[in-house]
Amino acid sequence: MAAKDKIILALDVSSEGEAVSLVTQLKDCVGAFKVGLELLNSTGPRIFESLRSAGAERIFYDGKFHDIPNTVAGVARAAVRMGVWMFNVHASGGSAMMRAAADAADDEAHRLGVETPLILGVTVLTSISREMLRDELSVPVLLENQVTRLAQLSQNSGLDGVVASPQEILPVKAACGPQFLVVTPGVRPTWAAANDQKRVTTPSEAVRDGADYLVIGRAITAAGDRREAAERIIAELEA
Repeated sequence: MAAKDKIILALDVSSEGEAVSLVTQLKDCVGAFKVGLELLNSTGPRIFESLRSAGAERIFYDGKFHDIPNTVAGVARAAVRMGVWMFNVHASGGSAMMRAAADAADDEAHRLGVETPLILGVTVLTSISREMLRDELSVPVLLENQVTRLAQLSQNSGLDGVVASPQEILPVKAACGPQFLVVTPGVRPTWAAANDQKRVTTPSEAVRDGADYLVIGRAITAAGDRREAAERIIAELEA
């Protein structure tokens, strides 16, 4: 896989125009684009078609679905109809919910004659620290162990991979095998700010540890020259 194809650009903006502009500027510098809840709720589902028209060939729908199995199955079917390349569900929703998403997506894709999207389980958000997990969420295990447990649950439920911070890439790969995808947010070049994420690392370190895809947002989108920022990250990955 080419270095640029490992980069998923987070379109964490609130307007269709901003998102389309980012795709137009950077479609040759990154491998995919992430649509999250802010953008979707600001623009509606039409954003997926707008981004494809602007040149986004692969879209990661970062919806983090978390509901009863029947509801998540319905949303998974809708995600397939929207033509996304990848979407995610919260692994803490449990095995029945994740299995419902996987089965529904596969069934809908077969009905439409299209490829089934990749489905990821969200383990522990990168904004959550070890102390927050223990003291606020009352999960009395090491954060690394919780992530690994949720990754194994996701795998056993038929998902393709997980979203996990850079610090959990190695244990997830050890527990689930090299073919199980790890999509990693919390990736920051040394020259970019960490902002609100707690568990971060650099792009080259994340790929070295086995990350399959890197979700990168403000390090590129907030840069004075966005293409230059993306090219700097690609150069780091290729070094």
